[in-house]
Amino acid sequence: MSNNRSSAFEITMSFLLGTATGFILGILFAPASGEETRKKIQESAAKASEKAKESYEKIAREAEKGMKIAKEKTIEGVDVIKDFVEKKKEEISKQPTEDSD
Repeated sequence: MSNNRSSAFEITMSFLLGTATGFILGILFAPASGEETRKKIQESAAKASEKAKESYEKIAREAEKGMKIAKEKTIEGVDVIKDFVEKKKEEISKQPTEDSD
């Protein structure tokens, strides 16, 4: 489960980085004035920044969901262990002792 999230994050980040790099290289090698090129780069940087922010927020929400689920499962596990220990205590207390013979 952790590997899938890590892998999805790496794929998303690689895609965003590749897209931004390709766009910037395309602008730099396209015939345009320096002013137009700078404007295009600023616009693309703003778009890339917004996409990165959206991706970060999505990943943060997913991580929060994962942490909530892990916490719930941990609490369930602790409850099961407590129940098991209580049952074993009751079984032990019900067993006759060797001294009573």
